[in-house]
Amino acid sequence: MPLRHSDDLRVNRYSSRFADVMEMRAPSHTVADYLDHHDGWFRRCAAPMTVQSLGPNGYALTLGRFGNFGFEVEPTIGLELLPQSEGVYRIVTAALSSPDASLQEIYDVEFNAALQLEEGSGAEPDPASETADGALTQVRWELDLCVWIRLPAVIGLLPDKLVQSSGDHLLRQIVRQISRKLTWKVQEDFHATHELPCPPRRRAPF
Repeated sequence: MPLRHSDDLRVNRYSSRFADVMEMRAPSHTVADYLDHHDGWFRRCAAPMTVQSLGPNGYALTLGRFGNFGFEVEPTIGLELLPQSEGVYRIVTAALSSPDASLQEIYDVEFNAALQLEEGSGAEPDPASETADGALTQVRWELDLCVWIRLPAVIGLLPDKLVQSSGDHLLRQIVRQISRKLTWKVQEDFHATHELPCPPRRRAPF
């Protein structure tokens, strides 16, 4: 049974929502063609995370070690990159083909992201971000992330606020690893493969 359905009082749920934008110096159809062929860029951009295929649109990511107060996990999550629908791409949690039962007793992750292409839109763009013909596509993404963690009994002896802050810290670590860092790499990889100058990284809003 997924941890999210557990009635164990040691299972804590943490959730957050994040949003950001990537600037691509190309028309939206060029950006869409790149995103459609994720079998090429996803593995390159996910490195150094370990990636294994889960069918034609899915990947299993081993994220590295995260933790606080001496409690550490090395989570692996499945993500499915759904085909675009009217310029919107969605990434959702996918079932792992060979899940580790022991890890399933420790954590559970629900990942829901949406990316939308907007050509030449948004607040006034940096002129340096446009190509010679003025093409600029903004890729806006939003992420809803929920994490369920079964904390060791000893952590349950700590004050509730401290336990909450520990889980929030773990959540931020996961987001930075699988979302923000991946976003930067996708932006850099797109411009490198299309021989375009890459806009500077935006400061993360989280």
